[in-house]
Amino acid sequence: MSESMLNMWISFAGMGFLILAVGLIVLSRHKLKGFLSIVVSFFAYVSLFLGGIIILYIVFSGPTI
Repeated sequence: MSESMLNMWISFAGMGFLILAVGLIVLSRHKLKGFLSIVVSFFAYVSLFLGGIIILYIVFSGPTI
């Protein structure tokens, strides 16, 4: 697998983490209450952080040939 294809799959994982974070944050704020809401929002913010770090890596790694 070439470096470009690997970067593509890594960026898809980053976008997946960001989409998961949005869904979990909406779920925890509108549908859940109490301790379960805190746990789900913690996982949401962790996945938001991971997705952001992955996308930052892809953007700043530069173009691949």
